[in-house]
Amino acid sequence: MSAINFPETIVHLSVNLKPYAINLTKDMDDAQDLLQETVYRALTNQEKYSEGTNLKAWLFTIMKNIFINSYRRRTKRNTIIDTTDNLYLLNAPGEITDNRAESSFVLQDLSHAINSLSDDYRIPFMMHHNGYKYQEIADSLHLPLGTVKSRIFFARKDLKRRLENTGYALKN
Repeated sequence: MSAINFPETIVHLSVNLKPYAINLTKDMDDAQDLLQETVYRALTNQEKYSEGTNLKAWLFTIMKNIFINSYRRRTKRNTIIDTTDNLYLLNAPGEITDNRAESSFVLQDLSHAINSLSDDYRIPFMMHHNGYKYQEIADSLHLPLGTVKSRIFFARKDLKRRLENTGYALKN
């Protein structure tokens, strides 16, 4: 291969290298950087290419080596070696207690919101919350199944509205 065709051949083969770069880096921008670095290194090291060897395999090897070296460099850079003594335990208080004050306020607001529902909505809702199935609730309260389902739905909706006004967001 002549020196004139070498850059053209490298650029032509770079199309085959892109999927491999994406597979290595798992990121499109990093893959593009890796591809550019590979082409650059191949062009600057053209004299190291032996005529008659597989150019495509040579490019894949360059790419793989660049990726491995940059990976090793990144992991070394991100490694933090802490040589200090672990004296932070000396200054820690003997016992840390979590008083859960916020959760008691949440429970109070939740209880207040549930108790403010009318009995028509609160009773089916609480039965459902306690694990009863819709049909069991309907049979126990002598109501149609659809009525039980709609009352539970509207109870949830009303509770969600009331609790949003207190600043708590509920998941559906």
